[in-house]
Amino acid sequence: MEERLQKIIAEWGIASRRGAEAMISAGRVRCNGAVAQLGQKADPQIDTITVDGKVIQLGDRPSLVYFLLHKPAGVVSTCNDPQGRTTVIDLLSPQLRKGHGIHPVGRLDVDSTGALLLTNDGNLTLALTHPRHSIPKTYHVWVEGHPPEFILQQWRQGIILEGRKTRTAGVRVISSRPQTCLEIILQEGRNRQIRRVAQQLGYPVIKLHRTAIGSIHLQPPGGKLLAEGCYRRLKDFELLFLEDQIKLPSVQKPAGVKRVP
Repeated sequence: MEERLQKIIAEWGIASRRGAEAMISAGRVRCNGAVAQLGQKADPQIDTITVDGKVIQLGDRPSLVYFLLHKPAGVVSTCNDPQGRTTVIDLLSPQLRKGHGIHPVGRLDVDSTGALLLTNDGNLTLALTHPRHSIPKTYHVWVEGHPPEFILQQWRQGIILEGRKTRTAGVRVISSRPQTCLEIILQEGRNRQIRRVAQQLGYPVIKLHRTAIGSIHLQPPGGKLLAEGCYRRLKDFELLFLEDQIKLPSVQKPAGVKRVP
């Protein structure tokens, strides 16, 4: 069956859907010997597709894997970094770093910590990062000063950022001594949104930590906290949660890859 080349490349775990589009635009992908065009369709069972001169073989398609990573501060949420900084892919075991097409789903700022999904399922990545999906993400955010209730209510109701109002958010105080720590639940993810809102309201962020993505927690209720810098494969109920949220039939049980201690 014919599908768009960027979808085929993503499903083979070579790159995310957006990464595949960039490869095609850069002329790195050929179909039956001709340089591929963005949006072009092909059938991997019939057509010869190459990426950087290497033929995509049907049997080379990697098993789909799904991980939760506890990202440390100072690590960038990309597959590679021109500045030579440590990436989230560098935290994986050597056997997973190449040939599996694993990439982060969305991003956390380099200075932020916490829950980040990693996968080689390009369809899942596209679905989760599309604006129409609203999976709630939970953060613990330490801010300067002690924002009063009317400020927190403004945050809950949404404020104008770059001419567009933010969606309603869950905002509550967890602790106020010595610094104010807020629990914030968002159903959108604009670039550096929490930091920008906090700055605009007059209470800049000191530290930002994501504790959960929907029902996928760094520390499940009654469970053990996933150590910083470590990752684990998603549990069956977590995959079912993602499948239910995005109505994506391609989400599959992960391959049996052990968590790195």
